[in-house]
Amino acid sequence: MASTRAAAKPTQDFVPIQEIRDGVAILKNGDLRLVLLVSSLNFALKSADEQTAILLQFQNFLNSLDFHLQIFIESRRLDIKPYLRTLEERLLAQTTDLMRVQVREYIEFIKKFTESTDIMAKSFFVVVPYSPPFGANVRRRGGLLSRFWPRRSGRGESARTAAGPSGMAGGDEFDEHRVQLEQRAGVVEQGFGAVGLRVAPLGTEELVELYFKIFNPGESDIPTV
Repeated sequence: MASTRAAAKPTQDFVPIQEIRDGVAILKNGDLRLVLLVSSLNFALKSADEQTAILLQFQNFLNSLDFHLQIFIESRRLDIKPYLRTLEERLLAQTTDLMRVQVREYIEFIKKFTESTDIMAKSFFVVVPYSPPFGANVRRRGGLLSRFWPRRSGRGESARTAAGPSGMAGGDEFDEHRVQLEQRAGVVEQGFGAVGLRVAPLGTEELVELYFKIFNPGESDIPTV
């Protein structure tokens, strides 16, 4: 009797990203996304008048937008291993017994402290969207999604071809849409700058790293672009 069990879909089918090109995330439906890294400020340390001014300025900025924004906060446990490796290198470089003892004790303190306490690192992102007219798609270059699961299956090729041929003429049209997206990002940068926040767009490698961490929590072996 033939098995009627449905074939399991690869994980890539559930990821809306088609490609990352020149710092822009291209979704499978043809929409574009630019991700901005935003600094933070200590709102509690501001005076009452400063807090009111910041809130009003931010409110005016949001009301002036004619497109939506997505605010994403990434909270992850701080990876202390690179810092410990640096301390161990310093330990080997010490020339006196007293300094070696002090550095060794400090390393042990850091290890025990981080084992008993979760030290979290927070990053703040703003996603700026742009939808090309007529739902146009960009031409696929392939290979991005397979980097998210580099050693998990042999279905990378099927994931790259699942969307089929695209309808966009080529790089010129992508560049035109990217200009529109960057203009929106400029508006967002000015708005956040007015409340004392710094903004920086993520590049291609930084976007791949961000999405890899989102889809592969707990893994540190980030594939190269």
